[in-house]
Amino acid sequence: MNLRGLFQDFNPRAEGETCVEFKAMLIAVGLHVLLLMFEVLVCDRVARGSGNYFWLLVFMPLFFVSPVSVAACVWGFRHDRSLELEVFCSVNILQFIFIALRLDRIINWPWLVVCVPLWILMSFLCLVVLYYIIWSVLFLRSIDIIAEQRRTHITMAISWMTIVVPLLTFEILLVHKLDGHNSLSYVCVFVPLWLSLLTLMVTTFGQKGGNHWWFGIRKDFCHFLLELLPFLREYGNVSYDLQRSDDPEAAEDPPVPEPPPKIAPMFHKKTGVVITQSPGKYFVPPPKLCIDMPD
Repeated sequence: MNLRGLFQDFNPRAEGETCVEFKAMLIAVGLHVLLLMFEVLVCDRVARGSGNYFWLLVFMPLFFVSPVSVAACVWGFRHDRSLELEVFCSVNILQFIFIALRLDRIINWPWLVVCVPLWILMSFLCLVVLYYIIWSVLFLRSIDIIAEQRRTHITMAISWMTIVVPLLTFEILLVHKLDGHNSLSYVCVFVPLWLSLLTLMVTTFGQKGGNHWWFGIRKDFCHFLLELLPFLREYGNVSYDLQRSDDPEAAEDPPVPEPPPKIAPMFHKKTGVVITQSPGKYFVPPPKLCIDMPD
């Protein structure tokens, strides 16, 4: 039985986007398995020391990752999938070969020359950052652009600049460290990389999408979490008001809250705060509770 027949037996209605997400998960699993093999070989090579096997053998999983990533990029563009790791692995095949040859001392070039493919890639990323900065400035000066689009482009420009500039700084410091041109510690050298990775982690929280096939849940993770933990649905349906009144009588006798509606929307939280300049007494009426029990 082929893979498609097995997939159809497992979920007969799986067509279209679901099948695409299932194949994307298989591609991602294959890439991560190859990367895990590379990391294990690197740890073993470093622990055993020199004289056991060549670094070319250690980098062999990365040599397989690169053509697989090229095929994954072609498939991703055809099916409108987001590509990040695949693009990084596919464009750095020449860099992987140079690093392996330099570690095996087959070539004795300085590290500044070995990283020439990396400098070409970073030049392209710097152009991307410059593109976002220019468009952000143009959108700020334009009166026909709505505020949401301006904020989006400014956020993109700041995030790209915070990722690329520290990453480029780290690579320059590391190359100079390996060539013996500076005496900085490796902790100081890796600080810009940590900043870039932290920014990348923060920006990933705002990205849309996601693969519904991870861990077999086959649905959006938020819906799956709400079904798994019903008390989160109850907490999310709490609606409350915060008010302030300058009337002393109203402060002594707070108004009776209106009965909650029979059907309240999910995750509806209404917060209103009324602030005036004149002094007065504060009071907080009893919260309006409207809890929808899960089905």
